Amino acid sequence: MATLTKKQKEARAKIDKTKLYALSEATALVKEITNSNFDASVDIAVRLGVDPRKANQMVRGVVTLPHGTGKDVKVLALVTPDKEAEAKEAGADYVGLDEYLEKIKNGWTDVDVIITMPSVMGKLGPLGRVLGPRGLMPNPKTGTVTMDVAKAVAEVKAGKIDFKVDKTGIVHAGIGKVSFSAAQLADNAKELIDTLIKLKPTAAKGVYVKTIYLSSTMSPSVQLDPKAV
Repeated sequence: MATLTKKQKEARAKIDKTKLYALSEATALVKEITNSNFDASVDIAVRLGVDPRKANQMVRGVVTLPHGTGKDVKVLALVTPDKEAEAKEAGADYVGLDEYLEKIKNGWTDVDVIITMPSVMGKLGPLGRVLGPRGLMPNPKTGTVTMDVAKAVAEVKAGKIDFKVDKTGIVHAGIGKVSFSAAQLADNAKELIDTLIKLKPTAAKGVYVKTIYLSSTMSPSVQLDPKAV
């Protein structure tokens, strides 16, 4: 078992493992116990009372975080020539079509989000094995397959993220950086949690939001009180 450093021991000592924290307390505590020499990401993990193996209990959606993610999101717009100008003006990092399809085919995936048009999806089908496992395949449900390319690019750049419950029933998402204020992190977390609650499947029975944990890249996790949220 790995030995904890002095800073790790100090961080763990500040967390009351018997307590369920309010959201504002938790975000402030995560900032306090993070001692990294870089601007660490702050992540949330929400365990839901659903069975993801059943189609009628799958939870997936998008949310625009009020204060953004703090991350410079690299966007690839796979569009026809008539849409290239608006994609570039909206802030897309890479814009084009056939040349990028060829690059992806050869293993290039140095982007965070791919936005495309319905007419282009047929060309992306064969690349599913490359894009699927990396979570890069565009999907109409997440707004990444659209004719309004400029709007989609702008929203992603502004802090729009998509999320999906994993096979263990947990939704993982980044909600900002340690450099954010505790209030900004709380606002972002609450927006995501509210969105998850709105997406509760009718087939889900019993307690829906079971546990919520906050942590940074280099910190222990802090457990929230789901009822307080």
